[in-house]
Amino acid sequence: MAIAISLLITRIAAEALTLTGLSRESAEFQARSAFTGAGFTTSESEQVVSHPVRRRILMWLMLLGNAGIITVISSLILTFIGTRGAGDWSLRMGLLVIGLVLIWIVATNRRFSRYLSKIVYWSLQRWTHLDVRDYASLLRLSGNYAVMEMQVAPEDWIANKPLCETHLRQEGILVLGIQRLNGHYVGAPKGGSCIFSGDILILYGRLSTLNELDSRKQGPSGEQAHEKAVATQAQLLAHEQQE
Repeated sequence: MAIAISLLITRIAAEALTLTGLSRESAEFQARSAFTGAGFTTSESEQVVSHPVRRRILMWLMLLGNAGIITVISSLILTFIGTRGAGDWSLRMGLLVIGLVLIWIVATNRRFSRYLSKIVYWSLQRWTHLDVRDYASLLRLSGNYAVMEMQVAPEDWIANKPLCETHLRQEGILVLGIQRLNGHYVGAPKGGSCIFSGDILILYGRLSTLNELDSRKQGPSGEQAHEKAVATQAQLLAHEQQE
């Protein structure tokens, strides 16, 4: 039960961090790190805490983790299954198992993520000044288009390639900037700019394409995914021209 509750809390926080432009993998890592109090210190963590909305999300996670919410919930469970008789114990245990299954499904189901993202996005707009909203106004984002950060890993398809060789524009993705590990920022990079492992890319495009690129690895499968994304973008452009 404690693990399921932890997954649910960190998943909600990860969705909120993702909506601020952080990559999903980084958002999940930072959410779990803050909730457990692991205290990882990285350049990525510095960028998270320098963002006002992300910092507020992490503060709530730290508060929940340090307040011992899981311990409190565990104590409530022990009280809940306190028995007055064999029949009463069986009923409560059955309800507990059903509750565990429902929480686990909620914490891991991808379809639920879409609804959760909408709820979190509405909440952030209602109670915070979300930076993505400013980007939306500036870039006229609508539909599935978004701005997202992506940290490049050594095994990523995009790693160690000049920007011109990635042909990301053919996928409908624009690279707005590159944050180097040494702190140097490359704004509006040209085709000759190389993408290295550890770089943080500021990307603009359809959210589904950005998420797929974030998980795309090197090798034949990565090349196939790139070709598929290019074909999909071509179909979308053709459809838009017909309308």
